[in-house]
Amino acid sequence: MVQRITYRRRLSYNTRSNRVKKVRTPGGKLVFQYLKKRPTVPKCPVTGLKIKGVKPATNQEKSRMSKRLKTVTRAYGGVLSHKAVRDKIVRAFLIEEQKIVMKMLIAKGKKE
Repeated sequence: MVQRITYRRRLSYNTRSNRVKKVRTPGGKLVFQYLKKRPTVPKCPVTGLKIKGVKPATNQEKSRMSKRLKTVTRAYGGVLSHKAVRDKIVRAFLIEEQKIVMKMLIAKGKKE
């Protein structure tokens, strides 16, 4: 006959916070073991892409991890995705180019 298993905690609904797996104990009993929620990979706030090179971890786990597992060594590393950083750099460059062009046009206008 199959052994019936009941939840060990008060929450009796099959929710994300109440996930379990069946485990057989050394005494031969079937019991539920509660599973932790796994953390997700951080996402870029601009593009929505997963940030590569950053390990998914809870805040508690992050406090025990080394810096190289939590960030990427570049500008905005671990916060913005590579595409967002590239766009920022290109935008800044184009704005500076536009300023130079405007200065040249003004200088040309004064000469004439």
